[in-house]
Amino acid sequence: MTTTETGADAPASPDTTDATGATETVTVTDHDRGVHGYHEQKHEHLKRLRRIEGQIRGLQRMVDEDVYCIDILTQVSASTKALQSFALQLLEEHLRHCVADAAVKGGDEVDAKVKEATQAIARMMRT
Repeated sequence: MTTTETGADAPASPDTTDATGATETVTVTDHDRGVHGYHEQKHEHLKRLRRIEGQIRGLQRMVDEDVYCIDILTQVSASTKALQSFALQLLEEHLRHCVADAAVKGGDEVDAKVKEATQAIARMMRT
């Protein structure tokens, strides 16, 4: 999300002056303030991760109780899918927020964020 700040919350110097003396307005974004793409969904993400954590603890219990191998593998598959789904949601939020922020700013940051996202997608596809 991109915002132009005014008032008490605005940075002390939102304008910059280049070598020719021209003044340029600097766009301050949520990303500049350390707000990540998942910020608005943080509570839901933590709730989801706790549920996945419970699935993993369930796997430990199943092994401890000598549950049949195929039943454990079924639960491993379910846990893996839950993590993959979480990762996909996080990636979508990264694209909508962090990559979009870089696109607004332009320059080398766009290429860096696109490369970073592409590498994350490649890692997800290997699993």
